[in-house]
Amino acid sequence: MRLARALTDDGPKEGEFEDGTLSTDTDEYEIDREDLLAPCVPSALYCVGRNYAETLDQMDYERPEEPDFFIKPPVSVIPTDTPIPYPTFSEEVTYAGELVAIIGQKCKNVPIEEVPDVVRGYTIMNDVDALDQQGRTARKAFDGSGPLGPWIETDLDPRGIDMHTEIDGERRQEANTELMLFDPYEVVSYLSERFTFSPGDAIAFGSPANPGTIEPGNEIEITYEGVGTLRNGVAQPDR
Repeated sequence: MRLARALTDDGPKEGEFEDGTLSTDTDEYEIDREDLLAPCVPSALYCVGRNYAETLDQMDYERPEEPDFFIKPPVSVIPTDTPIPYPTFSEEVTYAGELVAIIGQKCKNVPIEEVPDVVRGYTIMNDVDALDQQGRTARKAFDGSGPLGPWIETDLDPRGIDMHTEIDGERRQEANTELMLFDPYEVVSYLSERFTFSPGDAIAFGSPANPGTIEPGNEIEITYEGVGTLRNGVAQPDR
């Protein structure tokens, strides 16, 4: 089942989304992709880095002994089909296509075998990165740096699914989640030992190899098997 949030004539609504129709408990709405909002309102985006061996080799990073993570603030979230604001403080901005778990209930210290019980479903994130800001807190945590969507897929085993990323129709990333060093269930369990999760919190599992630069005017499409496609253009910087 796909769960979505959308802007309707009656304001923001959440419900089951299928074939352009959003069904809530009381009404049905015809929805275009441009009407879709971010599928959740997280208190934080927990993001795992260095989680694919090919990425480690490509970036000359050491293999982590446990999940390596950072946090994006809520203002980083924008929905699908919304332009990514190119940050004025950067000259080198990159994309990275990542699978994301959305937490469905307040929880902490979740055993690996119980992770499916606390995850509402899965969506997609573009981990936008001001790469030339290495060592600065604004590198990954700025407005619009976490496009999220297009919806939440509730019926998905996240282990062993294909993904690809295209820039202006050219394929740049292609991988399978079985190549993760720490699988989604391990990551959620690990982070739950450190944080109390709230409903709607988002956990991104890292990017496969070949994250690359983006420029104003590009269109980025990130597809995960069984979920869908997150699509965002890149806006001109407001310098």
